[in-house]
Formats: sequence, C-alpha cells, structure tokens
Amino acid sequence: MLQSFTAATSPEQGPLRLKALRAELARRGLEGFIIPRADAHQGEYVSAHDDRLSWLTGFTGSAGFCIVLAQVAGLFIDGRYRLQVRAQADMAAFTPVHWPETQPGDWLSAHASGDIGYDPWLHTPDEIEKIEAALAGSSIRLRALDDNPLDAIWPDQPAPACGAARLHPLDLAGRSSAEKRADLARILAEDGASAAVITLADSLSWLLNLRGSDIPRNPVMQGFAILHADARLDLFADARKLADVILDRGVTCHAPAAFLPALAALSGPVLVDPASAPVAVMRALKQPQRGADPCLLPKACKTEAELDGMRAAHLRDGAAMVEFLSWFDSVALSGQTEIDMVRKLEALRAATGALVDLSFDTIAGTGPNGAIIHYRVTEGTNRTLQPGDLFLIDSGGQYADGTTDITRTLPVGTPSAQACAAYTLVLKGMIALSRARFPVGLSGAHLDALARYPLWLAGMDYDHGTGHGVGAALSVHEGPQRISRIGTVPLREGMILSNEPGYYRPGAFGIRIENLIVVAKAPELGDGRAMLAFETLTLAPIDRRLIHRDMLDGGEVEWLNAYHARVLQSLSPLVGAGARDWLKRACAAI
Repeated sequence: MLQSFTAATSPEQGPLRLKALRAELARRGLEGFIIPRADAHQGEYVSAHDDRLSWLTGFTGSAGFCIVLAQVAGLFIDGRYRLQVRAQADMAAFTPVHWPETQPGDWLSAHASGDIGYDPWLHTPDEIEKIEAALAGSSIRLRALDDNPLDAIWPDQPAPACGAARLHPLDLAGRSSAEKRADLARILAEDGASAAVITLADSLSWLLNLRGSDIPRNPVMQGFAILHADARLDLFADARKLADVILDRGVTCHAPAAFLPALAALSGPVLVDPASAPVAVMRALKQPQRGADPCLLPKACKTEAELDGMRAAHLRDGAAMVEFLSWFDSVALSGQTEIDMVRKLEALRAATGALVDLSFDTIAGTGPNGAIIHYRVTEGTNRTLQPGDLFLIDSGGQYADGTTDITRTLPVGTPSAQACAAYTLVLKGMIALSRARFPVGLSGAHLDALARYPLWLAGMDYDHGTGHGVGAALSVHEGPQRISRIGTVPLREGMILSNEPGYYRPGAFGIRIENLIVVAKAPELGDGRAMLAFETLTLAPIDRRLIHRDMLDGGEVEWLNAYHARVLQSLSPLVGAGARDWLKRACAAI
C-alpha cells in the first residue's frame, strides 16, 4: 500500500516542543519566531525534513503557519482546515487564527513588541515585505536568522530528501529541455536580464524534462538552478539524485553548497521571483530583477503531447474508478470503513500496472468526516459507513503520462432530501463551469462565481477555491492558473484546472464533485470574437441518485446526459463485465 493510516502527529507532543522552542528563542534574544509550512522551494507539499509546522503543532494541513511568542502561539489556518486543526493541535497551547482574514502583521501588532525571527530560506520577499509594511512605525522588527531555531530543538529531524531522478521522455513532454531553455533564454535577453534563478521544484523538473522522488505524491526533483541568457544552465542539486540521468549538453551540476557563492558572483540584472524565491536568494544577488518565474506560464500551457498523455491517464484512471464505484454499490451497507475504501481504490489503480504513485493521500470521509475538507483517515479516525451517510472520496494517481484528481460523493443507502438538494446545487455549479464560454483574457476570478451562484441563491457557499492548476505528470497543484477569487492570471489554451465546487455541513456531511478540465479554443459563434471553453478530461459517472431532477434546467440535463454518454462509450471497453453492466445503469439518461 502506498498510503499509511497511522497518525503522523499527536496533539500531546505540541506543548513540550513549544516549551523547548520558547526557551531557544529566549536564549537568542527573540520575542518570537515564524514557522511556515513551506520549504526552501515553496512547495505545497514538503519532505519529512522540512515538515516543521507539523512537527511543532501537530497540524498537517497543506497551508498555514505558526507565530510563536512567549505567551501565545498563533496557528494561522484558512477555511479548509478550521475543523481539522482543532482535532490535530492542542488548543490549550496553540490559538487558531483565521487567515487570511487576519494578516500576520496585524496580529503581531496586537500581540508583540520586540524582535521576531524568521528563516530567510523559508519565506519569500513578498511575504516578509508585506509583514514589514504592516509593522512600520512599531517597535517590532523582523530579523532574518542564520540558522533555524526549531531545527536546533528537533533531535531526530530526518535528513534532507535525496530521491532518485529519471528522465521524462520527449514523446510525453512534447518539447526538449534544450528547446525550453533556448526559448526562455531568448526572453531573458530581450528583457535585459543576464540570468534567471529557478527555485520551484516543479519548474526545475519541467525545464530539464526530469521527474524525481524527493516529495511524496509529487514527482519532482528539488534543487536550484541559474539559467543564463545564452541558455546555459547551472544546476545545484545532490549528485546522488542524478546517478541514473545523463544531463543535456549545456547543463552543469554543482553541489548545493555552491549555490549562494554562484548567486553572489553573477553580474548584471538577474531575474528572481519575489513570490516564490527565498529571501536568502534575493539577498545574495547584486542586482536582482523582480519578475515571475519564467517557467510558470509555458509549464502551465501544455503541449499536445502532454495533453494526449493526460487524456490517456484519465481513461486508465476512469476505468479504475468505474471498477471502484461498481464495487462500492455492492458493499456500501456491509460494514465497510473509510480505510477499506482507500485500500480498494488504491489496489484498483495499482492493478492498471501503470501507477507510479498517488497524486495525494486519498480523502475518504463518510458522514461528518466528509465535512472536513482535507480529511485524511487514520486508524484513530476511521469510521464505518452508516446508512444515510454521504461518502466523499477525493483521490488521484500519478502515472508516467499524466496526473489525475477526481472527487465523487456517493450515497450510503437512502440519502436525505436535504442532502440531495445540496448535492444538486453543487452539481449545477460544476455544470455551469463545465459549459462556460468566455472571452480570451479572462482569469479564474471572473469565472469563480459561475460555480458558486446556485449555492449563493440558497444562502450557501464553500471555503475553498473552485479550481487549482494541475501539472502534466507533475504536481497535482500547479500555478499560476486557478479558478478562485484571487485567480488573476488570464486563462490560456492548454491550461489544466480542477472544477470542484462543494458544500460542507459540520457534523453532518460533505459534498464535492470534481473533474479536471483543460482550456481550449471555443468554436466560433456570433461576431467572431475569440473565445475559450473547457474540455473535460475526467471520465467517471456522477451519482444520479443524489440529484433532484426538477432542480436542473434543460441545458444542465443535456450536459449531464452527454457527459454520461461519453463516459459510457469511452470506458465500457476498458472494464470487466460486471462493472460494464453497472456503468450502463449509472450512465443512463435522466
């Protein structure tokens, strides 16, 4: 099994560790210290070596941070984690702070008065400058530290990640690393930059056509790089990762310790992303030129080869999902547990013979556990499926040719009318986004309301974005594209996003329906204005038993029936006889 069900942390550990950290801060003359979720590469997921926030607090969510002061430790979490944090962290030791509603600078102004330390490798210039602006005129000062005080009190901290890397074939990438480097170098030269610093692990992996194993569930290789305006690239990574890889001509590997001296030796303007590079990188450069990571947009706009690989991965994954969904219907009322569900789905994905890893730990919550947006089942929380429950399963696979992410909400026995009404509102929003046509130049912020509007009419909403970017055989969460209120990057052809509205009633149930979609050119209509639309990549039935048919309009019914017809035609040849019979029933027109 790829997924473990052992709780990685315990609330009981937090107070003693917090006490030790406070003693270390006092020894250093600091009033406080900021502990982020991030590592030096600003990835959403971190290796065991960098999982400092979880080690200190017990909170395992993928976003958040803690500010430890002498008398209070504020644990900043967003709307996805406000139930989870209370189960994982000791509420007597850590005080949950609603973020981003409360910003760290404002909180510090209300609680602190002296020096607050931070690790300059774990924060971006944008982050630190925003806090400093909020503290202007106060006695509070942020102090960049030479070493991390939390590491000083972590006696058994794991070693830094050093997973093996592999080449990502050209027939899946669609463009060689040399072509990518040449294109980016040409842009650097046109913009007057002598070089660019690459710090994001997925950017580095994409640029070099490499895949790695440094981070669980994310096939990336961690390292740093300097791309020069003549297309040469200096790579700073542990050579052991590259034992089975022959690097392209023009790419030279150096020890990680050589990175800072190499930055200091650069002359001329050097492009660095203040939203993703560490403060330490910015400080090391003589002439930093602020700008976005040059890999972000070309990585987000997939090649035809990448899109073909993603389509193939979704066919394979969809067949495994159908086998799972048909099995679920046969056992849902037989005393199965959340862990049973996770194990079965993982086994069916593994049975394809192509599964490299999960794309994230499966979220499998029944009844009230489904209302915990990023719930991870453990042996201590494992719940048996009960009649009347809604069961939410959000899962995905990493394959050599693509990355999948799908959520379905299923009834256990007979669902309540209230649950069906909420489910149908979520479905209406998901269909609205699936059917969207929009002018070139619009961003995800312009489209986010389409998925929420049916819920808003009923006085309901959800506390997460509607869609995140997705990599092609890369990270399941990818920027800069997103569908949310803060998604300001214009959507472009080839960008892949999730479409996942939801609704969560604490203590009762959670609902989410998710497909992956790709931005495509829309057929010409009207006055010929350039328009975009979405192609749906995910193929799996959407449970019809939870739908209030009379709440759907004609266009929504037409979309659902057409989608199910496509699912049936695409997946029937790929599943067993029993699953095929089930699929015919599940995809029947409504």
